[in-house]
Amino acid sequence: MDDAFTRFEHAGWERVADKYDSVWSSLTRQFIPYLINAAGVSASMSVLDVACGPGYVSAAVKQFGAIPTGIDFSEKMIAIAKTMSPDITFLQGNAQDLPFANSSFDRVLMNFGLLHVSNPARACAEVCRALKSDGRFGFTVWAGPEESPGAQIVNDAIQAYANLDVSLPEGPPRYLYGEREECRKALEQAGFDGSSMTYETHTVEWHLPSARYLFEAERDAGVRTAGMLARQLPGTLEAIRVAIEDGIKRYAQGNEFVVPMAARVITVGR
Repeated sequence: MDDAFTRFEHAGWERVADKYDSVWSSLTRQFIPYLINAAGVSASMSVLDVACGPGYVSAAVKQFGAIPTGIDFSEKMIAIAKTMSPDITFLQGNAQDLPFANSSFDRVLMNFGLLHVSNPARACAEVCRALKSDGRFGFTVWAGPEESPGAQIVNDAIQAYANLDVSLPEGPPRYLYGEREECRKALEQAGFDGSSMTYETHTVEWHLPSARYLFEAERDAGVRTAGMLARQLPGTLEAIRVAIEDGIKRYAQGNEFVVPMAARVITVGR
C-alpha cells in the first residue's frame, strides 16, 4: 500500500466496513447473479473473489457448488466475511499483488472492486496471471450517469454545488471501462483475449427508505465521495443534500423511493 490512493481507500474502508452490509449491500448484491451467470460459474470450479468485502460473491458461488476464496485489503472486511461465512476461506491481501501462483483459478470475480484500486490495469494483469488458461474473469463497474438515474442525481448535485478542488488522492475514473471498446483494449493490454469479452448493462431497482438515505449513504458509508463531501463548507454540503433529496423524491412509491441504478457486467477469457 505504497501509494496515496490505496492508503486513502484502505483507511476509508476500515472506517466504514461495519456499515457496508446495512447501507450498500441491498444495491450491490443485486448484480451478483448477473455476474455469476455471465462468468459461467459451475460446480467444482475454483473461484477467487477479489475485493470480496463481506464475502457476498463467495457465498453465492458456494451455493453453485464452486470452491470460493475471498481476498480483500481491509482487515475489518475480512473479519466480517469470516463471521458471515465461516466455512469459506478469506484472506487479507492486495488485488494488485495477488498472493497466488500462476494459473490457480478457474474463475476470478470482482464485484465493483476495480474502482477501489489505484492501478486497475495492474489488478487486471494480476487476475490474468492467476487464471488458468481456459479461465474467465468477470467483474462489474458502474454505468455512467446518463444511463443510471441514481448516479445522475448524485453527479448533478455535486457538479452544481461542490468544490471539487479538495486535494483528494487521484484514483481511477469513477466510471471506469464505461465504453465497450475502451474496456476491450484495456483487457487486451492486461493479457486477456479481447475477442472473448462480453459486455452487458443491467439496471436494478434500489429501494430506499427515505429521500435522505442516498445522501447519508454517500456521506457516512462510502469512501471517495465521502472524502469529497467531508471537505465541503457547511452551506455547500447542505446545498448538495437538498439537491440529492429533491432528485430522489421523484422516485417516490408509497412509503419508499425506488431508484434505478445501472452497472456493466463484463467477462473476458485468457
